Amino acid sequence: MERIAVDSVEVQLKVLMLAGLGGDSKAHQQLLVAAAARLRIYFGRRLGVDAPDVEDLVQETLIAIHERRESYNPALPFTAWLHAIAKYKLVDHYRRAGVRRHVGLDDIEELTTADGFEPVLAALDVELLLAELPSKHRQAIQLTRIEGYSVGEASRMTDRSASGIKVGVHRGLKKLMAQVRGDNGRD
Repeated sequence: MERIAVDSVEVQLKVLMLAGLGGDSKAHQQLLVAAAARLRIYFGRRLGVDAPDVEDLVQETLIAIHERRESYNPALPFTAWLHAIAKYKLVDHYRRAGVRRHVGLDDIEELTTADGFEPVLAALDVELLLAELPSKHRQAIQLTRIEGYSVGEASRMTDRSASGIKVGVHRGLKKLMAQVRGDNGRD
């Protein structure tokens, strides 16, 4: 029975998101209200319901949803996209506060209860990391490492030299590794 509830929430939020993307401002407002309620629960479970930072994190996440709404891929579940953004906001909050926290397996299970969420969350993680790269690096990695084109094919598709594609991949991967390590490109 809980599976039905999860699916109906997903459907409701996704319909609102798609309507909002289509220009329906009322649907977009309803989406933000519904997402805020879900986010309060998400952050409240992790910080404590009465934690003063819960509402700040909800607002930061809603702003990110609004600003990045065009990056939402309608082929993917909306709730996974929402939780991925919330997760990054929570990690940023912990970093700002200097907190190192262990995340239990029970917390992770909450995000992956519906079938297929693990690959979706991984794809969203990659998408968010790639979005931080310069376009020529992002494009080179996308074509060669994700879509599987050869360097020569990517070169022809982009009108860039093969060595330019190789350099783009190398530098892009180096920046991605720095992002993952959290050192912002410092060696």
